[in-house]
Amino acid sequence: MKMIYTKFFIVSLLLSSFISTAKEQRIVALAPHIVEMLFDIGAGNKIVGTVSHSDYPAAALNIPRIGGYHGIQIEKILELKPDIVIVWQSGNKVSDIEQMEKMGLNIIYSQPHKIEDVAKELRELGKLTGHEIQAESVANDYLQRLKKLRQQHVSIAPMKVFYQLWPEPMRTINKGTLINQLIEVCQGQNVFAENPTAYPQIGIENVIVAQPEVIIFPVQKSNTELPVIDWHKWPEIPAVKHNRFIRINADLTHRFSTRMLDGIEDMCDKLDAFR
Repeated sequence: MKMIYTKFFIVSLLLSSFISTAKEQRIVALAPHIVEMLFDIGAGNKIVGTVSHSDYPAAALNIPRIGGYHGIQIEKILELKPDIVIVWQSGNKVSDIEQMEKMGLNIIYSQPHKIEDVAKELRELGKLTGHEIQAESVANDYLQRLKKLRQQHVSIAPMKVFYQLWPEPMRTINKGTLINQLIEVCQGQNVFAENPTAYPQIGIENVIVAQPEVIIFPVQKSNTELPVIDWHKWPEIPAVKHNRFIRINADLTHRFSTRMLDGIEDMCDKLDAFR
C-alpha cells in the first residue's frame, strides 16, 4: 500500500510540474498565423514576442515586436528568454533561423502546405502548450466547416479566375500556392495555374490571352498607396467586359489560420453572385 501511494505521489508531482511548466511557458511566435492559432487554442497569453504584422486578435497588438518580414532582431529574442521559438519555415529568413539554432534556442517549425494542415498545426500546438482539448475542438470545427464549404461547391461549374496578387510589377499565383487551393474550393479555375513559377510576374498581354471571367483583388494593408491598374482599358477581357471584379481581405486569404475559412466563404459568395 505504501508503494502504491508513493507511485501515485510521484506521478502527481510530475503531472503538476508539467502543468505548471505549460502555464509558465514563454513563446516567441514568428508569424501572424502562429499567433492566431495560439490564441485560438487558449495559449495566446504565453506569447512574449512576435513579428510586426501579427495584428489579430486585438490582444496580439500588445505583444512586443522583435522584427518582421525583412528579418528578426535575435538579440531581442534572447532578452525575452523564451522556452520555445516557433518559426515559419518558408516565411522567416533562413539565416535568422540558422543563427537562432546555433545559439541553442528551442526552435519549433510551422510549415503548413494544405488548407487541411491548419487543423494538424492546431493539434500540434495544443500538445506543445498543454491545450490539447481546446485544440482538438477547434481543429474538428475547422475541418467540418471546410468540408461543408467543399460540398456546397463540388457540383458548381468552374469560372476562369485571374488573381492579381500585386499590381506593379503585376504578379499572380500558380497551382502550387495556398491561394490557389482557396480558389479551387469555390470552383474557380486559376488561368495561370500551370505557370512554372509560384508567384510569376506577368503583363497585361498575358491576362488578355488568358481571358479570365473574373478578376480578384486582395485588399492588403500598406503604408504606401498601391498603384491601380485601370482594367477598363481592356474590354476584350471577359471579366472587364462584364464588370466582374472581386475584392477580398488579404489577411484572411494569405494566412494559414482558422479565419482562412471566412476568406474562402466570402470569395465563394462573391464568385457565386456572378454565376
